Amino acid sequence: MGRAFEYRRAAKEKRWDKMSKIFPKLAKAITIAAKEGGSEPDVNSKLRTAIQNAKAQNMPKDNIDAAIKRAAGKDAETIVEVIYEGKGPHGVLVFVECATDNTTRTVANVKSYFNKAGGGIVPNGSLEFMFSRKSVFEFDKPESIDLEDLEFQLIDAGLENIETDESTIYVYGDYTNFGSLQTALEGAGIEVLKANLQRIPTSPVEFTEDQLVDIEKMLDKIEDDEDVQAVFTNIA
Repeated sequence: MGRAFEYRRAAKEKRWDKMSKIFPKLAKAITIAAKEGGSEPDVNSKLRTAIQNAKAQNMPKDNIDAAIKRAAGKDAETIVEVIYEGKGPHGVLVFVECATDNTTRTVANVKSYFNKAGGGIVPNGSLEFMFSRKSVFEFDKPESIDLEDLEFQLIDAGLENIETDESTIYVYGDYTNFGSLQTALEGAGIEVLKANLQRIPTSPVEFTEDQLVDIEKMLDKIEDDEDVQAVFTNIA
């Protein structure tokens, strides 16, 4: 995959290793899910997923419980989910997914990150055709597993693809099949570590190492923002 890929992966792991910033983002996702569908994970698949992802990042149970309780509080703040699309240095395309209690603040911050990097925000919908929105599930690879059998079990639930490396299995499907795939995986007795909706580029672009340095500087600023939940690019 090349040194550029290794650079990108190492940089991303370094950013998301900042637990002091990860936990508030995970807590927001839990609070939003609990406010939308109730505080019982057994009947709220979005909350169940948010808790799953928090546990995968070793978020303490007390933090998880506090985030759920916050959604039911009388003074619970109204958090809305918003998406921004933009073009950054060297033409990189970027989706920024946010959860915020102040959209005026959030859009001003996101715009400034793009502008300072020589890019800018584009109208929502401009980049939709450049990305496919997919359900993605990640779990540890069992010592013995029949991937063909697993594929057969999941195909009616909307499975599109299964990928695997030495230790992890990744299941992909259309974003509309998130719930059915989650239920099918649970029914197969698989303990999912991470589950989310991702925007995967339809035509990934290779950037040089020097270009990636410029791009990463902008992505660092965006992902460090407290209102930003996820960032997707067309980097190969």
